Amino acid sequence: MQSYAEFIDQSVGFPQGGFEIIDDELYFNDLHLMELIETYGTPLKFTYLPSISKNIQQAKLWFQQAIINNDYRGKYIYCYCTKSSHFRHILEEALKNDIHLETSSAFDMPIIDHLEKKGLVSKDVMVVCNGFKREQYKQYISDMIRDGFKNIIPVLDNKEEFNFYEDELADKEVKIGIRIASEEQPDSQFYTSRLGIREDDIVDLYQNRISRHPNFKLTMLHFFINSGITDTPYYWNELEKHVTTYCKLKKVCPDLSMLDIGGGMPFKTSLSFEFDYEYMCGEIVKRIKEICAEHDVEEPDIITEFGKYTVAEASGILFKVIGRKQQNDREKWLMLDGSFITNLPDVWALNQRYITGK
Repeated sequence: MQSYAEFIDQSVGFPQGGFEIIDDELYFNDLHLMELIETYGTPLKFTYLPSISKNIQQAKLWFQQAIINNDYRGKYIYCYCTKSSHFRHILEEALKNDIHLETSSAFDMPIIDHLEKKGLVSKDVMVVCNGFKREQYKQYISDMIRDGFKNIIPVLDNKEEFNFYEDELADKEVKIGIRIASEEQPDSQFYTSRLGIREDDIVDLYQNRISRHPNFKLTMLHFFINSGITDTPYYWNELEKHVTTYCKLKKVCPDLSMLDIGGGMPFKTSLSFEFDYEYMCGEIVKRIKEICAEHDVEEPDIITEFGKYTVAEASGILFKVIGRKQQNDREKWLMLDGSFITNLPDVWALNQRYITGK
């Protein structure tokens, strides 16, 4: 009879990158998982920090190679999406790689202020402030700009948001971004994203509001395609549409120089996962260059906001099988000592046992 291990190996190939079997026991990037279990018990979350730096450097390499291959005149900027993991050890590892940051809520801003006070970032760090902003979030942005952070960029999610900065920061030089409301996939129950400003309103917003203030510079156009980065007609059509909007805006806004294409870089969610990262990065850069050439516009700096891609494959959670149930004549259920839905509070509650490999 074929064993389960043989079946997995024949189906998808195992062990895969990062995993190794020594004396019938599993290792993850040289972490002996059984030894961790015997030392700390289960459930247990572990993080292998070097994987974070490896993923960041790999993405930088793919985009840099694409820039060279396509004679692209802009540069590539890697931002880490802090909502993917706010843990100190994760952020500190990511920041070793000359990156910038993207935020989604008021929760993120004091963290960045703390990182600056510890000397882990400078006040020159770019902070792309996304999301629908309530008063506290906007106030943190304003306070940190007044405190000397030079590259905090509030990305307008709606036209009314500009009113706050207009009142609070009229005497300061402020870099502004605008988020485009992307169309959802054809099979979605929604027509457009809940976030961002209608494409038809963007040029008007710049010309009639932002451009009238000499201290406000619109430097970034941002969008996020809901499917993530995928080799599909939907993704390429949306990319072309948004880059075309960038070109139209650039012709009336000389300060515009950055195109933030959002996050959504795929990561391994199963043993059968396959994705051609090098091709996709190359194709994105190539198509942006071609569209800009069609409109006689200089290519922008390309910004990404990779969060899950940065951290997802660096961590795992170990559970113990505590029982087996025969529920019918075909199925057996293995009962674990933790819930997949609530594993974060489960693990956090057990004396906060987070193990990090270095």
